[in-house]
Amino acid sequence: MAISLLTINVNDPLIGYKRIIKGWIKNIISRHNKKVGEINICFCSNDIILDLNIRYLKHYYYTDVLTFPYNENKIISGDIFISTDQIYLNSERYRVFFYDELFRVIAHGILHLLDYNDKTSEQRKAMREAENIALKDLSFTLDFHNTLRR
Repeated sequence: MAISLLTINVNDPLIGYKRIIKGWIKNIISRHNKKVGEINICFCSNDIILDLNIRYLKHYYYTDVLTFPYNENKIISGDIFISTDQIYLNSERYRVFFYDELFRVIAHGILHLLDYNDKTSEQRKAMREAENIALKDLSFTLDFHNTLRR
C-alpha cells in the first residue's frame, strides 16, 4: 500500500516534504479508522484538470481538485488531481499563502476519499472542520520538523 505524489507538466510543489506529507495523509486516514491503500496525488495544470473535469464529470470549468475514489471496505484508495495553477489563483483570491491553500486542498481531496461531501452547507461545514483538524496536525508536524532541523 502506498501514497504516490506525482506531477504532470508542472513543478513539484512538495520537494523536500514528501515524506512528511505522506505521513500526514496516513494520519488523516487513520484518524477515521481506515487504512491506506493505493493513493495517487497528481499535481497538474489547469488545462489537464479542465480536460479531466469535462471528460469524466461533464463539468465545463476549472477546479482546484478532482477526486476519484476506489475504496474497498476500510481500505482507502483513489486518484486525486490537484491543479497547482488553480491553487495559485485561489491563494491570491483568498489572500493566503500558496502552501496554506495547497495543504488545505490536499486534505480536502483525502477527505473526499473518506466519503466527506461538500454539496450542502452542512456538508461543507463538516468538511471545513475536518480540514482544519488535519491542518492543525500538519502545522504541528512541520513545526516539530523545522525545530529538529535547527
